[in-house]
Amino acid sequence: MENVAVTDQQEQRLSIIKGLIDANELEALSAILKKMQAVEVADILDELTEEQLLSVLPVFEEEDLGYIASNMEMDLLVRLFDIVDRKFYAKIVTNMSSDVRADLYQELEKDQQLELLPYLDKKTREDVIHLSSYPPETAGSIMVTDFATVQSGMTVTQALEKIRKDAPSKKMIYYVYVVDEHMKMRGFVTLKDLIMAEPSTLIKDILNEDFVYAEVYEDRESVAVKIEKYDMVAIPVLNSLKQLAGIVRHDEAIDVIRAEHTEDLEKFMGIVPDPEEMNYSETSPFQHFRKRIIWLASLSILGLLTGMIIHSFEEAISTLVVLALYMPMVADTGGNTGSQAATVVIRAMALGELKIKQWTHIIFKEFRISILLAMVIGTITFGKVLFLSWNVDLPGELTLTYIGLGIAFALSLQVISATLIGAGLPLIVKKFGGDPAVAASPAITTLVDVTGLLIYFGVATLLFF
Repeated sequence: MENVAVTDQQEQRLSIIKGLIDANELEALSAILKKMQAVEVADILDELTEEQLLSVLPVFEEEDLGYIASNMEMDLLVRLFDIVDRKFYAKIVTNMSSDVRADLYQELEKDQQLELLPYLDKKTREDVIHLSSYPPETAGSIMVTDFATVQSGMTVTQALEKIRKDAPSKKMIYYVYVVDEHMKMRGFVTLKDLIMAEPSTLIKDILNEDFVYAEVYEDRESVAVKIEKYDMVAIPVLNSLKQLAGIVRHDEAIDVIRAEHTEDLEKFMGIVPDPEEMNYSETSPFQHFRKRIIWLASLSILGLLTGMIIHSFEEAISTLVVLALYMPMVADTGGNTGSQAATVVIRAMALGELKIKQWTHIIFKEFRISILLAMVIGTITFGKVLFLSWNVDLPGELTLTYIGLGIAFALSLQVISATLIGAGLPLIVKKFGGDPAVAASPAITTLVDVTGLLIYFGVATLLFF
């Protein structure tokens, strides 16, 4: 009910805003929009027509418009290039967050980039070109240049004056970075440090020299993990000379973690991930098909092995029909067990809790877990056979109890095998430089099906024939 209420409120507000735009009531419109959060305004602008956008954009001050634009969808920002004056567009870009500005610059066509650059001031132009030069998966690609710096020889009073001059955004004022005359980072002070210190205190006397940092070409996921691990608002990014090149904010880290989790989830379920995160509703059926078909088709071909195994034991099945009744349970139990083990191991590796060199510890631990699981699943299976197959005709001197014990034993071995495969396959893939998530659910399920049937019919052949 709460979500419905929020949606109704948004729809009502959008209707009011459109009405004010159509009536050219810009003063009333400005009063409403200025009371809203930037992300809410960005959502509303995304719902407007081009004509309505041209009417509403001049209502905002340049700084506010830049902040709102930083929260807009990228396709809307690109679309704006074609409908607003180049000089006005340059003002929007200049006041945007530097990381979003760099992303936007890369999204524009080459001729659009060349059209925009002359309208940007020298500092913004150099900044956008510099940030756009970093590979997309690195810290450099997600860092911003919106930060304040001071030098260790300054007093607190001088430092505060320098911060006012740098004029970083309000959300980035918490950390103040201390650099030397060559921009090499020496440490940091917090806003609290500056407020609590005496005006004549030297920065070097309140300097925090023990700091965590990232490097410009460091993987962005590693940077996000550092921010999460050390509970940081932002992390400084240094170049090869240990100079302060930018900072990565915590909100950017959240976006990175979300994107990486989405990518891992898609890989885990056998879906080919896209370079860019795509909205489900805006993705065409063919694009969804293209992402899903590769793994499904590949594993369907590998699934021929399952059919070949069943065909080779056709005589055993026809002699002892009860074996066929529990084949689905073999496949389901093995797939679920293997996927569980893989999920636990992949997650632990992603969080840095496990290293490849610990593989013996991991496998031994999972083996012990699988023994416990096998005991429980085996007991349940034995009871299930006795309960469901009490009236099945059995050949020769075989008893239902004996067959139940045999099937339970086979399923127990399958649980152990599936657990070790689920835990071991991601480790093997990681060892050879691959992504462990790729060797996840679909691949493990297929492999476990094959090994499970071999175990099942192998045990049946030894015990019943």
